[in-house]
Amino acid sequence: MKRSEILRVVEGIICNDRQDTHGKPENTFALIATYWETYLRMHIADHDVAVLMALFKIARLQVNPQHQDNILDGIGYLAIAGELIDKPGTDELLNFK
Repeated sequence: MKRSEILRVVEGIICNDRQDTHGKPENTFALIATYWETYLRMHIADHDVAVLMALFKIARLQVNPQHQDNILDGIGYLAIAGELIDKPGTDELLNFK
């Protein structure tokens, strides 16, 4: 599949299919962040959830490089992370410790 095709497929997945099934990612990822914060006892931002989910897909890709879903979902998660990081008031990403 060519990169332009991959990007079109990912757009359909994250802007239609998954959103129709699971709701807006900003809402879902904020909820997931709240659960993870409680479990890990540390702050997790919504964009952290998107990045961590991309890393999850990268790990799956390493185990099964032929499974195209991992590539598509990883790209989708990073696209969502980019949108969430770009929202006003999100500058904590640069505060590495």
